[in-house]
Amino acid sequence: MAWVLLVVAGLLEVGWSIGMKYSEGFTRLVPSLFTGVGIVASMVLLSYAAKSLPIGTAYGVWVGIGAAGAAVLGMVVLGEPVTAARIFFVCLLLVAVVGLKATSGH
Repeated sequence: MAWVLLVVAGLLEVGWSIGMKYSEGFTRLVPSLFTGVGIVASMVLLSYAAKSLPIGTAYGVWVGIGAAGAAVLGMVVLGEPVTAARIFFVCLLLVAVVGLKATSGH
């Protein structure tokens, strides 16, 4: 169950990071509210997952999902540059997330 919570927390991190872009520096009310709720929910789920997972693993996976997801959505939704190097490094993030999961002992 901790892994499910952690993955959901990571996906919420993707959501709130993209939400920050749409909030325009927290000057737009609705995107700002969704971003704030996403931040809190993501942190709460991370804290529950960290009760039974090693914090280094939990935090690393959470950050990896968030960073990779934000980078991919940035390219797909926000029109950020799509280059071979960016795709390669997003893949490295995903390899690191899988590696942390595989070596966590849980």
